[in-house]
Amino acid sequence: MKLSSIHTGYLKLDGGAMFGIVPKRLWQKLNPPDENNLCTWAMRCLLIEYDDRKILVDCGIGDKQDEKFRSFFEPHGTENLLDSLAEKGLRPEDITDVFLTHLHFDHCGGAVIRNEQGALIPTFPNAKYWTNEKHFNWAMQPNAREKASFLKENFVPLQEAGVLHFIDESNTKNVFQNIDIKFVYGHTEAMMVLYINYKDFTLVYCADVMPSSYHVGMPYVMAYDLRPLSTLKEKAEILELAVAEKHILFFEHDPKIECATVRKNEKGRIVLDEVFQLEALI
Repeated sequence: MKLSSIHTGYLKLDGGAMFGIVPKRLWQKLNPPDENNLCTWAMRCLLIEYDDRKILVDCGIGDKQDEKFRSFFEPHGTENLLDSLAEKGLRPEDITDVFLTHLHFDHCGGAVIRNEQGALIPTFPNAKYWTNEKHFNWAMQPNAREKASFLKENFVPLQEAGVLHFIDESNTKNVFQNIDIKFVYGHTEAMMVLYINYKDFTLVYCADVMPSSYHVGMPYVMAYDLRPLSTLKEKAEILELAVAEKHILFFEHDPKIECATVRKNEKGRIVLDEVFQLEALI
């Protein structure tokens, strides 16, 4: 098995929304906001390769949205999904599976592109796309709180093309080779966290249960979360196991830190231990 970070650029999101109840005087030291209170966040995906499988976990925001939409989130940076894959020697046709942790636009926007005729088609023509039925139904009939995050042009074309597949919540072990899934419900309905057994350690793809290293602290829960108290519980479970079994956490949105281990300090709080780039593990 081989693991690689796939960088798809950056976006800006409101600092207060990203840090929830934590006062600005604290969080602005971690990720300084601009004059509009917007902080920069990565959209970092993961490529998993083994045998003849090439699995892409999440795929960023894409580039098919109009300028009005883009002005809200200011996607920027020199990196994008397809160029980052090309740097790994891969074409869109080479990807066999796209695993979508959830269907918010910054995680699945790159799943669909416009062809020369303007039609929406799967970005990866030979891939199976993976979500779960509970979350897909939730995205298809969104509540008012999440409606702006679920853009149907990002996932309905996958269903129409017959490439969308559902993972069974009752069967989460070894969904792919050496990959287990944990369903979580705090951020949104039935988001999926990946546990990847690699070499002699486990890498946890945290998705939005812990979008960055800043969110390891228990009070740091996004205002975007549908059920913040559930996020607290789910995060605590993930972190306790990470301490006990020395898991490596992979952060999708951290603007700088890709991976970290955690430990308990002298007060019994779980804090960052070592931080490093994924390539250091290869």
